[in-house]
Amino acid sequence: MTVRAYEIMTPSIKAVPQSWTMDCLARFLTDNEITGSPVTDESGEIIGIATLKDITEFRWNASRSNTAHKLTAEDQREARRLRMVLFEEMSKVPVEVRDIMTPIVLSVDETTPVRDIANIMMSEHLHRIFITRDSKITGIVTTYDMLKVISDEELTERCARND
Repeated sequence: MTVRAYEIMTPSIKAVPQSWTMDCLARFLTDNEITGSPVTDESGEIIGIATLKDITEFRWNASRSNTAHKLTAEDQREARRLRMVLFEEMSKVPVEVRDIMTPIVLSVDETTPVRDIANIMMSEHLHRIFITRDSKITGIVTTYDMLKVISDEELTERCARND
């Protein structure tokens, strides 16, 4: 019998509001020992996902320049100084989760075979995918959940069969 999403999903999802600051999100992810979380709007609907990678990319992009190779050494120093001043000023205005999240929510039905989920996650380079029943999110499958399949001999055997 094929292993289905509902058998390995994590049913409790820790979502964050889009209005949270990036720093609040970072604390939340760290405190909960997770790398990403769904983002909800004011009515509680999931509208995207925010991850540690989003935070890192935002900070990285704020501190680097794509035009540095076209500038003289003196201009590069001045551009860096100005970027640092701007970044310092930007840090005084809280960046909200809505500003850094990925607004795409990929999901599959609870009855989707785990093998199909693995293929989607690999082809889309995902570390998590939402699980739904009747278009409502009921859980999440992460790369950690997929590793649990490999570590469980019975689940591994069921996944290997071509049912």
